Amino acid sequence: MSQTLNATTLLAVPLAPLVGAALAGIFGTQFGGNWIGRRLTHTLTILGVLIAFILSATTLKSVAMDGARFNETLYTWMIVGDLKMEIGFLVDGLTAMMMCVVTFVSLMVHIYTIGYMDEDEGYNRFFAYISLFTFSMLMLVMPNNMPHLFFGWEAVGLVSYLLIGFWFNKPTAIFANMKAFLVNRVGDFGFILGIGLIAAYAGTLNYTEAFAKAEELGALTLPGTSWMLVTVICICLFIGAMGKSAQFPLHVWLPDSMEGPTPISALIHAATMVTAGIFMVARMSPLFEMSETALNFIMIIGAITAMFMGFLGIIQNDIKRVVAYSTLSQLGYMTVALGASAYSVAVFHLMTHAFFKALLFLAAGSVIMGLHHNQDIRYMGGVRKYMPITWITALLGSLALIGTPFFSGFYSKDSIIEAVHESHLAAAGFANFAVLAGVFVTAFYSFRMYFLVFHGKERYDQNPDAHHGHDDSHHDAHHDAHHDAQHDDHGHNKPHESPWVVTAPLILLAIPSVVIGYMTISPMLYGEFFKDAIFIDAEKHHAMKELAAAFHGPVAMAFHAVSTAPFWLALAGVVVSWYMYLINPAVPAAIGRALRPLVVILENKYYMDWFNENILARGARALGTGLWKVGDRTLIDGLLVNGSWKLVRMVSNWTRKLQTGYLYHYALVMILGIFLLMTYFVWLNK
Repeated sequence: MSQTLNATTLLAVPLAPLVGAALAGIFGTQFGGNWIGRRLTHTLTILGVLIAFILSATTLKSVAMDGARFNETLYTWMIVGDLKMEIGFLVDGLTAMMMCVVTFVSLMVHIYTIGYMDEDEGYNRFFAYISLFTFSMLMLVMPNNMPHLFFGWEAVGLVSYLLIGFWFNKPTAIFANMKAFLVNRVGDFGFILGIGLIAAYAGTLNYTEAFAKAEELGALTLPGTSWMLVTVICICLFIGAMGKSAQFPLHVWLPDSMEGPTPISALIHAATMVTAGIFMVARMSPLFEMSETALNFIMIIGAITAMFMGFLGIIQNDIKRVVAYSTLSQLGYMTVALGASAYSVAVFHLMTHAFFKALLFLAAGSVIMGLHHNQDIRYMGGVRKYMPITWITALLGSLALIGTPFFSGFYSKDSIIEAVHESHLAAAGFANFAVLAGVFVTAFYSFRMYFLVFHGKERYDQNPDAHHGHDDSHHDAHHDAHHDAQHDDHGHNKPHESPWVVTAPLILLAIPSVVIGYMTISPMLYGEFFKDAIFIDAEKHHAMKELAAAFHGPVAMAFHAVSTAPFWLALAGVVVSWYMYLINPAVPAAIGRALRPLVVILENKYYMDWFNENILARGARALGTGLWKVGDRTLIDGLLVNGSWKLVRMVSNWTRKLQTGYLYHYALVMILGIFLLMTYFVWLNK
């Protein structure tokens, strides 16, 4: 087979979802007169994503099996001096894997949405948005240059704004999407500064050309400072990743994004938006390898996120928010791996996490549907016997999340922990503690949710807001139709299994959640799958070399895990959770009372939101008001604009008095002028 891929085929991958989104968004909504109905809308958008997935899968096969590659410019948009703004694709192992993950998870979400959004008024608009989101994400992972990457980066942010605020009549949804938009702009400001520095000092925005100049950049300092230029570039780029991939302290938008419908939670938090930052840092590995300062910074930020965001998952009662905080924690793990120069391990965890996290979000949505839009896990229990498919898939997803041997999450998560352990960076000690503590915490809150939802006694009758879920509060007539049929003897709602369009994606996501890690760890971490995509300075950073020396196959790795700390920490987390929430429920209540000050801190999310709203936002508003009143009104309007005409008027009034109209006045002035000039020239010639 040819060693290069076909440009037309690659172009069809992002364009297929875009065409579906355009057709659904124009002809399926009021904007275009509602020409096409629901069935045709979801058929067109699913077909577009299906085409993209099939083409992505064939591309991955060509890349992995035949070594095919693609790195070409398709269109030159603008040339400014020596700087070219281009649209082009770079397809290697990293891109091909991301294309498959994005399109597969998106396809599952599209199918799931048919059932979940069944009677929502914005059904067609929703399909248009999620197809547009898929296009945006593909445009982010496929480029071979930074302006193209930035287009995809911003497009993902824009569509996520539309999706989080999908129910735009809910004040909480509008607040959440504005919060996501603004926090991401903070990160994007750093990102564009990093790209600008590369353009200024490398003279190119093409990946390959910029990476070829990494050594030159590494020898420069930022003008006027003693800072290494490459360190400033990498930290600026990583600030962009902090916003998009929700790293501390720019993580605050992600839990609130639960205000969108559940399929969005799966799409944003699994394979797509939040992993964009991880992908970008892995893609920029030749630059990051030049700066240990940047790598230490990345590792510390990742460790803080992995551990402290996990703690917040313990006290959440909203089923979607528990899964959201687990996403934050797992993104911290990926970031720590990036800091340890284990880029392939970070991307490997990105892939495995995409499947089991999408599965957990969609399973949570299935539970919400089955429980008539109740989202509070305190009022669930015993769901297992009513929703067997949702139960078994959620269990498989939870086992993958906590790193159970032979499950996909085990191979990637244990590899991260081992990579951090082998890292020689200054931040590795703290990061090692954080990722190990995170193993126990993750297992505890994951199975707290699992046990409260699927086991124990049924608590549906205790829900004060029965049938009025506070998050997915759209009125779903399809599920309301089951309302009367699902009563028990006391008139309380019984759960019911979701339709096949919901359970089929759960099953299809559960399969890779179990097996994908076992199947792919050897080629992705220790083979040549990422050979052209990821660069590691093996002399300075030894983690991957030491991991490779200790790896003896996926089976041996799984059996060896039984003798390691992460396995026993995860098991301890499950056992403690089982005891506290199924055997002796009085224990967590007693601990909560004893540690009330700590619980208050966790309930207030470390007061980060309070700080942002009351200190940062009010400070920014006060600064803006001050600049407006002092700078704009007083200085610009008052002094420059109004002051200038007042000065002209004053001078005019004074000079007007000299214009008397008498000839002898003008003659006197002329004689005085001649006298002064003569005096001046005489004095000058002395």
